[in-house]
Order: sequence, then structure tokens, then C-alpha cells
Amino acid sequence: MNGPQLSEVPDDSELLEPFVRGLRRGALRAGELRAVRTFSRGFLVKFLRARDFDVELSLKLLLNYQRWRRESPEISRCLSPSSVLGLLNASYHAVLPQRDHAGSRVLIYRIGQWNPKDWSAFQVFRVSLMTSEIISMETETQRRGLKVIFDLQGWSLGHAWQINPSLARKISSVLSDSFPLKVRGIHLVNEPMFFWPVFAMIRPFLPDKIKQRIHMHGSDFHDSLSDFFSPALLPPDYGGEGPAIDDMCQDWTNQLLQSENLLQQIAAHPTADITIDPDNCLMSGGAGTEQFSDG
Repeated sequence: MNGPQLSEVPDDSELLEPFVRGLRRGALRAGELRAVRTFSRGFLVKFLRARDFDVELSLKLLLNYQRWRRESPEISRCLSPSSVLGLLNASYHAVLPQRDHAGSRVLIYRIGQWNPKDWSAFQVFRVSLMTSEIISMETETQRRGLKVIFDLQGWSLGHAWQINPSLARKISSVLSDSFPLKVRGIHLVNEPMFFWPVFAMIRPFLPDKIKQRIHMHGSDFHDSLSDFFSPALLPPDYGGEGPAIDDMCQDWTNQLLQSENLLQQIAAHPTADITIDPDNCLMSGGAGTEQFSDG
């Protein structure tokens, strides 16, 4: 079986065992992971799926992930939704309740709802990391990846001043080679002219594969966005027929708050077995979606 075929196999299948063993062996031998002695099966399978079960590439991704966390403690060590509740309550971020036609998760970030006087870029980035950690536990998301819509209406110089080259590199690393999720598409809407200097700072760090998946829609985006997403999926503000964006944002905020203990476990011990409360940590995701499951 090739990598994409192995991705379709249930997490607890014996067919995956040689790959899990190989990645665990490589991780335990890695000098920079000397202090980490536990690598749960669910943790390792995330990285294997992200690299189509190429053990060598999966190990490289795992090492990059651990290195990124170690070098970004201001973001990775405080995965607490309640610490950024004001930002979340401003309808800044949503994960759409249904997947797209390809099975991908669809995320929306509304930059204009971020007041840079109240929230630092690190705190904003932390929201993205919390969501990424949660959805990366979904088997279907490991298989189908994610797509992101960045609504840049309201982007200001106050936002731009918070994005320095160091942070730009951290952002690009998560998008490309430091997190076990496949980024299938990045869609920018309402992008103003003075966003381009920040984008120019991030773009050189991105691999060609990611660059080719970036789509600029401008302010007249309803028609072009519908070329990629079904109207039934999108909220009305984005030319769709789905629930209102404010309702979607509130639903995801509630999901994050219900996942506070889970996120704290991940922040403290990301490689270990994670204890999940099935009553609090289930998300809707369309037909056929597997929720926080290892099997």
C-alpha cells in the first residue's frame, strides 16, 4: 500500500504498526528529543499521515514541531482559551461546522476583529495554534487537511507593526514544515494595499507548494470564493447560505473553552496519551467525520 492508501486505514490497524514503530524508534534515538521518553501512537500517526507514511519525512516534521515549540514558548506554553476570551468573543475566529467537498476543515480568521491595542500578535497566533492542535486530532482532518480564509478587512498599520521578521518566520514554519496538518488552501479576502509589505515578509519562507495554494480574492470576492467553496458551507457574509459568521465564531469559542483541560495537557506533554472527555470535546464535521478518534 502507498502512503495515501495507508492514510485511509483506521488508526488502530496492524498495517500501521511497522511505520509507528519506525517513527518511534527514530524519535527515541534523536539527540534533541533526549528528554522525551513517551511517544503515544496517536501522536505519531498524526505525523505519519501528514507525510503520507514516509517515516524519514515524518521524523523530520516531528523534530521541527518539537523545535518550534521549544523556540516559541510565548505561544506554545499557554494554550488557554480563557486567556484570550476577549479576542474570541469579538468573533475573530471560526471553524466551519461542515467540511468542504474534499473533506477539508475550513477555518476563517477575521483580522479586523483583532484590536492590536488589546491583543499582541503572539496572543493572536496562540488562538491559531489551539485550533490547530484540536483539529489535528481528528482522523478525517489528518487525511483531508485544512483550508483557511483570512478576511483582512480592517487591517491597519497597528496590525502591521506587530508582525516582525521573527514572527513571520514562525508563521511560515507552521504553515509549511512544523505542524502535522496538510494546508490545502489559503484564501485572502479584502486585502488592502498596505498588507503587501507583511505578506512580502512571510512569502520567502514558504515552500513553492504552499505559495501555489494561496489565492487572492480582493474585495469583490463572493464569486471567486464560490469557485472553491459551496455556498451551503459559507456564512452569508462570504456569499454563502450557511449559519451567520457570528454564530459560527461563538460555537467555536465554546468548543475551545470546553477543550481547556485538553489543551493544557497538550501544552504540558504534547507527545503523551491525551485524556479526552467525549462529552466536551466532540465537534460536528459533516457526514463521515471521525471525532478525536484514534480508530
